[in-house]
Amino acid sequence: MKQIVFATHNLYKLDEVQSFFKDFPIEIIGLAEFQEIKEIKETGQTFLENSLIKARFVFQYTDLPTIADDTGLEVDYLDGAPGVLSSRYAGKNSTDKENLEKLLFDLTDIPKKKRSAQFRTVISYVSGAREQWVEGTVKGIILTAPKGKNGFGYDPVFWLENRKKTFAELTLKEKNSFSHRGLALQKLRKLLANDGCV
Repeated sequence: MKQIVFATHNLYKLDEVQSFFKDFPIEIIGLAEFQEIKEIKETGQTFLENSLIKARFVFQYTDLPTIADDTGLEVDYLDGAPGVLSSRYAGKNSTDKENLEKLLFDLTDIPKKKRSAQFRTVISYVSGAREQWVEGTVKGIILTAPKGKNGFGYDPVFWLENRKKTFAELTLKEKNSFSHRGLALQKLRKLLANDGCV
């Protein structure tokens, strides 16, 4: 079975991606399989640059086809922040809880009509000399307090107006069907199929 490395230490992300490709004859493994690969510095200015940095690094190290994503929350009132700094919005080693708390603090007393935001995911695929990428976005509104127990990161405050739920109130199957990462992964499925993975 063909192995593809997903360049992440995040077990939640790995679970999402593995579940999305469970019907593919491929095995997606995370960086837990390569303990010697520590944090990969994301020095890019865009989601695409960061995803390519990670995918290239891991491919060169493992010599296995590699996918890597960079995902972030872009809040309109904050001029697109936290953006590429989403995972370290409250500081270099900040937790999901600390990042979420900073976001809510920065939006204190901001009315609902000005709390529009979008999640954006860019996934890069590096296999030999081939480099390709796909993107997915979904729009929502930032709540004033968390709702839901599922998901991770900013999911508990990202409200989907058409679903009347936050990402953290959805099942993994529901989330994968239309989330930013889900939309990008749907495109990745086609890309991998064209690359002979099915």
